[in-house]
Amino acid sequence: MSASEVLAYYTQPGPLSDAGAHRDALLAVPGDLPSILTAVQGVLVHQALTHLYGFELAEARRETAHLRAADRILGQILDDDARPLADPREPQHRLACTCRTFTLMTVAALRAHGVPARARCGFLHYDPASEWYIDHWVAEHWNGERWILSDAQMDPVQATAFKIDFDPADVPRDRFVVAGQAWTAYRAGELDADKCGLPGIPGESGPWWIAANLIRDAAALTNMELLPWDVWGRMPEPEDEIGPDLHALLDELAAVTADPDTAADVRSRYEADERLRVPEQVLNAVRQTAEPVIPVD
Repeated sequence: MSASEVLAYYTQPGPLSDAGAHRDALLAVPGDLPSILTAVQGVLVHQALTHLYGFELAEARRETAHLRAADRILGQILDDDARPLADPREPQHRLACTCRTFTLMTVAALRAHGVPARARCGFLHYDPASEWYIDHWVAEHWNGERWILSDAQMDPVQATAFKIDFDPADVPRDRFVVAGQAWTAYRAGELDADKCGLPGIPGESGPWWIAANLIRDAAALTNMELLPWDVWGRMPEPEDEIGPDLHALLDELAAVTADPDTAADVRSRYEADERLRVPEQVLNAVRQTAEPVIPVD
């Protein structure tokens, strides 16, 4: 695939990043990255971090974190408050979500403005003194010279809370480690897989978590940006042994996706392998139900 074909591919919306009837609302947001990040931050709030903004989230409001498609997410935001997306809502009136939603909205907005962009799944390591690599998603866009990682979730409130010492609009690649990098480092004995996942929650870390994120990243690079808890294909469960066949598959995926300049090449592998391809329905592991990937009315 040529460089121009790669950039063209990531400029077009995918099934989940398509704003649909709300594309004009995205186009009304100025197309520069700082404006897009500010707009996204003004309409979304992470469901686990509302205490940073002085309020506790009602349990019923957590349901919006399960919205997969950009058009549904934008529709809910605009149903709740019809003002332009660039007009920030008060934190308690923002749509509750996860890092993946921040990322998807950033990717959708950049693509609407003709900027090549894609979602990346991996692990944040924002505190170099910490031994933990925490499950996370960020956006990656082409600035004309290189692929840049940007974390839309890290507004000034969170940047202060997490003591971030870099620009969240240009995240260093040792601070956000894409899943392929994490897998390669784990296989080389350079990364403790038991410190990759969610700290403080027993059983929510390990090689299986890195493996699942690597498959999610491969799907996202093929414009299928699933929920962080969606499960399909050959994703291992915590109790599963990762055998030689799966090791070989994951090694292959990691070798391609770790480098942003070759990451798009995973598309052909994804499309040819049913262990990777997202089916029509996936398991929502939080709800423990099978759900359609593409919403149906």
